[in-house]
Amino acid sequence: MSEIISVRFPNGSRNYDFDPGGLRIRIGQEVIVETTQGLEFAICTRGNRTILEGEDVRPLSTVIRLATDEDRRVLDWNRRREREAFRIGEERIAAHGLEMKLVRVSISFEGNKLIFFFTADGRVDFRALVRDLASVFHSRIELRQIGVRDEARMIGGLGICGRPLCCCQFLTNFLPVSIKMAKTQNLSLNPTKISGACGRLMCCLKYEQFAYEEAARRLPKAESFVQTPDGPGNVKSVDLLRETVRVSLDSDPEHLKLYRCSEILLLRNGKGTRNGIHVPPPPPRYVEERPEGDAFPGRELHCPEETPTRNPRPARPRKQAEPRNKPVKAAPEQPEGKRNRKPWYRNRKGRPNNR
Repeated sequence: MSEIISVRFPNGSRNYDFDPGGLRIRIGQEVIVETTQGLEFAICTRGNRTILEGEDVRPLSTVIRLATDEDRRVLDWNRRREREAFRIGEERIAAHGLEMKLVRVSISFEGNKLIFFFTADGRVDFRALVRDLASVFHSRIELRQIGVRDEARMIGGLGICGRPLCCCQFLTNFLPVSIKMAKTQNLSLNPTKISGACGRLMCCLKYEQFAYEEAARRLPKAESFVQTPDGPGNVKSVDLLRETVRVSLDSDPEHLKLYRCSEILLLRNGKGTRNGIHVPPPPPRYVEERPEGDAFPGRELHCPEETPTRNPRPARPRKQAEPRNKPVKAAPEQPEGKRNRKPWYRNRKGRPNNR
C-alpha cells in the first residue's frame, strides 16, 4: 500500500498523481512538486489517499514542500514576465515575417525555460526566431505548435450554453466527435449551432451519444409498421428523448397521432411490405399512474394539435379604416342673391366683423 495525492498545474485541466513525501496535504493547498522539467507550482485537487499494491501506478515524483509566500511571489513575477515575453514574441514574429499566431507564453517556475505556443496553417521554419529570442531572454527557448482545440483550451471562454468551456475545466483529453452524432441526436446540421469556440464540433456531443444509441436500438425506425390503440399505421417520426412516435394511421393518414412507445406493437421495423404480417388486436392505451388523492387523475397522451381547447371569444368586427384622401364634398348651392355675400365672423374682441 502506498499513499498519493492529485495536483493540477496552473492554466491546466488535467490531474497528476504525486507522492506526498510524508506530508499531510488538503484540497486547495499549494505545493511545489518535482517534474521532469524541474520544480513546478501546483494546487492539490485530491488529498492523501491510499492505493493497493495491485493497482497499476507508475513511479511517482515527490512533493518537495508546501508553497510559501516567497514561492507565490516568484509565481507572480513569472506571470509578469510571461506578459512581457508575449509582447516581445509578437514583435519578433512580425519582424521575421512568419505566418504564425502566438497564443501563449509559459515560463517554468525556476525561470530557466520559456515555451511559446503558436498556431499556423502549415509547417513554419522558426530557427532564426529561436536564436533571436534566445539572445533577448538568455534562457532556453522552445516553440511548440498546437491545434485550434488546444488554443481554445488555453484562451478559455464561454460556450453557447453559457458555461465555461469543458476543455478548460475538466476534460483531460479531446474526445473524437463526428457529424454522425449530430444526426443521431436529431440536431440541426447548421455548423454555427453545433460548433464550439474552436470552430470544430462541440465536445459535448459525445456525452449523451451512448444514451441516444441505446434508445435508437430499442425504439422503432421511421416508416415502421406498428399497431396502435387506434389501429395500424406507419411511424413517421421518432423522439428519442421522450420515447414517443408520431404515427400516420391507415384510417386517417392525413393527421399524425402521438403515442408512447410502450403502447404500440412493432410489426415491421423499417421500410418494407405488409404482405404476410399478422395484425394483432389493438393494445390498451397507456394511462399514467398517480398516487391516491391526487387532484389530477391519469390522462392520456394527446398530440398538441389534437388537444381540446376552449372556444375562443368571437372576434369583434373591425371598423373599416377611412381612406386618407377623403373626397371633397361639393358645397350646397345658394340662392343667387346670397352667392356674392361674404361670410362674417367675430374678431378677437368678440365684435362682429363683415368682410
